[in-house]
Amino acid sequence: MLLQRLTLCSRSPLDFQRHVCRLFTRPLTQVSQVGSHGSSFAHRSELRQAKRIVVKLGSAVVTRGDECGLALGRLASIVEQVAMLQNQGREMMIVTSGAVAFGKQRLRHEILLSQSVRQALHSGHNQLKDMSLPVLEARACAAAGQSGLMALYEAMFTQYSTCTAQVLVTNLDFHDDEKRQNLNSTLQELLRMNIVPIINTNDAVVPPPEPNSDLQGVNVISIKDNDSLAARLAVEMKADLLIALSDVEGLYDSPPGTDDAKFIDIFYPGDQQSITYGTKSRVGIGGMEAKVKAALWALQGGTSVVIANGTNPKVTGHVITDIVEGKKVGTFFSEIKPAGPTVEQQTEMSRNSGRTLASLHPDQRSEIICHLAELLTERQEEILAANKMDMDLAVNAGHLPPAMLNRLSLSPAKLNSLAIGLRQISVAAQDSVGRVLRRTRVAHNLELEQVTVPIGVLLVIFEARPDCLPQVSALAIASGNALLLKGGKEAANTNHVLHKLTQEALSMHGVKEAVQLVSTREEVEDLCRLDKMIDLIVPRGSSQLVRDIQRAAKGIPVLGHSEGICHVYVDANASIDKVLKIVRDSKCDYPAACNAMETLLIHRDILRTPLFDQIIDMLRTERVRIHAGPRFASYLTFSPSEAKSLRTEYGDLECCMEVVDSMQEAVDHIHKYGSSHTDVIITENEDTAEQFLQQLDSACVFWNASSRFADGYRFGLGAEVGISTARIHARGPVGLEGLLTTKWVLRGDGHTVADFSEHGTMKYLHENQPVGQPLAGQRDSN
Repeated sequence: MLLQRLTLCSRSPLDFQRHVCRLFTRPLTQVSQVGSHGSSFAHRSELRQAKRIVVKLGSAVVTRGDECGLALGRLASIVEQVAMLQNQGREMMIVTSGAVAFGKQRLRHEILLSQSVRQALHSGHNQLKDMSLPVLEARACAAAGQSGLMALYEAMFTQYSTCTAQVLVTNLDFHDDEKRQNLNSTLQELLRMNIVPIINTNDAVVPPPEPNSDLQGVNVISIKDNDSLAARLAVEMKADLLIALSDVEGLYDSPPGTDDAKFIDIFYPGDQQSITYGTKSRVGIGGMEAKVKAALWALQGGTSVVIANGTNPKVTGHVITDIVEGKKVGTFFSEIKPAGPTVEQQTEMSRNSGRTLASLHPDQRSEIICHLAELLTERQEEILAANKMDMDLAVNAGHLPPAMLNRLSLSPAKLNSLAIGLRQISVAAQDSVGRVLRRTRVAHNLELEQVTVPIGVLLVIFEARPDCLPQVSALAIASGNALLLKGGKEAANTNHVLHKLTQEALSMHGVKEAVQLVSTREEVEDLCRLDKMIDLIVPRGSSQLVRDIQRAAKGIPVLGHSEGICHVYVDANASIDKVLKIVRDSKCDYPAACNAMETLLIHRDILRTPLFDQIIDMLRTERVRIHAGPRFASYLTFSPSEAKSLRTEYGDLECCMEVVDSMQEAVDHIHKYGSSHTDVIITENEDTAEQFLQQLDSACVFWNASSRFADGYRFGLGAEVGISTARIHARGPVGLEGLLTTKWVLRGDGHTVADFSEHGTMKYLHENQPVGQPLAGQRDSN
């Protein structure tokens, strides 16, 4: 407390006034307390509602790698996060280790200094000899380090205008009713005054720990390390959340680093028998087994628990805030075990079943898709009834715009179109997986083939668009890919029925689990972290959704387009009838679509002509709001509102209009402001059109056709998994071919050996056969 008073006195009068105001008032943005204490949160997403939080810092988190001194960088990051949460209105408590390490550092320094002085006095010179350090007793180190550790915390928290208080406890403080009540009262008062209590065991007086003694009883926990202390304190103070930071990512089913060790995302009581524990941390007296037992004790007392890594420099700066935000960090302890599998288990099932799917004969995959098409027709009433439930809920909620309601709605006509598209895909499935693209004889009895194979596990994320589910499922089945589907909650009932029908079709050949519907509370960002299990993410929806997925993806390729800024260029030699039809369809047919026109480029010669007037009249009739580009605005005395940006995707009955002098200027404009999605030229001049088609670098380039043709169904692909504007792999509407990759297969007789010269030229021992000789039927399927 003396250090706190000195700190307060050193502040300016204004700082002191602010501190006093903060000390006795809570911020206005309080975090709501959910229910009464007694039951922990069932799902990670609910952790956002935690008000009272205990953060336990293990010895490995607080101390340096040399076990002598503190890891100041990590501590600074942790302090910043705790202070931020405290300033949000949460009640934060810290259970910390580190006094022994800090004291060891100080005592070593003092002993070395003392020995050097004595040595100098004794020998008469400064040459040091035989300066071996004595073994330092832990209790003495704790006594020497505790005050320095607390001073360090106080200095760090002061940077965020947050006050701290030190509380030292022993096991007796919890077993003696009067002492326990006093401790509770003290901590409650500190929290009421917006002070962060920093709690540690009083290691200067505690007896030596008993590592092999188990936690005692059901209602009582023995305080023998900071894991048990944090658990006891969390329950005693009715904390909503205990965050235990250690030097491992969380809990594994076997010691981390061993073969086949699997990370456990969510741990449930009763699962202890499936865990094989390793050795304890390099420092400290606990270990993962002690952490799990303490966590389960706290969970039984009504406190949610997360065990996570507090030493990883890539995540240390946001590990605590990520946990509180409900992100998938560390191991979450939950009393409620979900009825279905976890998303990791779903991904594993999908991958295993997908491998079987890929090995089926093409006729079998085609048969599955045809059966799914039949089910869409036969079970039409069941599908439409579920869709009506979703539509009624969406209309009553009133938060979906008309364009989204249109996407959500299914009809007999839509289902019939879906069935037709699926039958087209079933035909394409006959010649997809296992097709030989190249066959070469590299030597006698040594043949090399390049063969099409599935990508692996696909994650497709789509919004309120249930027709996407059977389309993408059919494409995945045809290409032999495993599939995870994450649909929008607006279409939950429809998606459930469609997925049930998909699995019914897959059951024909025993691959029911190849297509999984993720219907848990998993956040999209959490799904994007499964980089070891998912091979490709395909977002289908708004440009904002695509951008969010691209940012969230951690090491997983994303196939998609961030924006659909599509242009239509009206050349000087354009036909009036074609212009009006194409511009109307491109902009007005479905303005929310990614392939809708957003910018209309007009050749300068068309200005003040009947064609120009007719274009304007048509757009006004269709109630399209026009935004003038800078050059177009300069031609007009009274112009429409000037466009804020030439890179705008309006997604509504709005568009930008700009003037260019030539086809080449139109191409340059599109390259500068477009998104490489779909761009159109309207002209009767064939040479001009061909130059436009050749020069423009977009995924789709059209001549005298609406931009709305950029669609997998209209391309004859049967359906599309999405539209890609990437420069590698598939571009434009991605159908079956875009979901395949290749592998190389080499068949030899075991007698031909490859060797490489120092110049990198391969030569074949025992053979004089020319290298790279193509074989007949190079592009024939097998």
